[in-house]
Amino acid sequence: MDVKGKKRLAADVLDVGVSRIRFDPTQLELIEDAITRGSIRGLAKDGVIWVTPAKGVSKGRHRIRKIALRKRGRSPGSKEGAEGARVGKKEVWVRKVRALRNQLKSMKKKGSITHGTFNKLYVQVKGGQVRNVKHLKELIRATGKGA
Repeated sequence: MDVKGKKRLAADVLDVGVSRIRFDPTQLELIEDAITRGSIRGLAKDGVIWVTPAKGVSKGRHRIRKIALRKRGRSPGSKEGAEGARVGKKEVWVRKVRALRNQLKSMKKKGSITHGTFNKLYVQVKGGQVRNVKHLKELIRATGKGA
């Protein structure tokens, strides 16, 4: 039995693609007899003709591709502009000073440095005399454990 035309008609009536239309194989005689749109609707209501669920598109591959694209072009040869153009000198300075000040505050709070040492080092940080957190810790060690 050729039910291609019925499948196309059912797809049109049920407003889906032809590939999503399914027929009950035991009821093919009923389907052969259905020649009007109304009879197709009736068979769909009875469950002889049904529509398979839509599959949808997985986002998994898209996520993988998105991550790959984000990582692409990060090598040194792809970078354009000087270091100070990519991250401004002021921004670098602000980050460094904030890190140093936060380190000083936490050390003072813990009691590992005294108030006087804190003030002295705070001024040094502001003046640009401290290079980084490691240098700050070396300065504290040199002053004698913050005493």
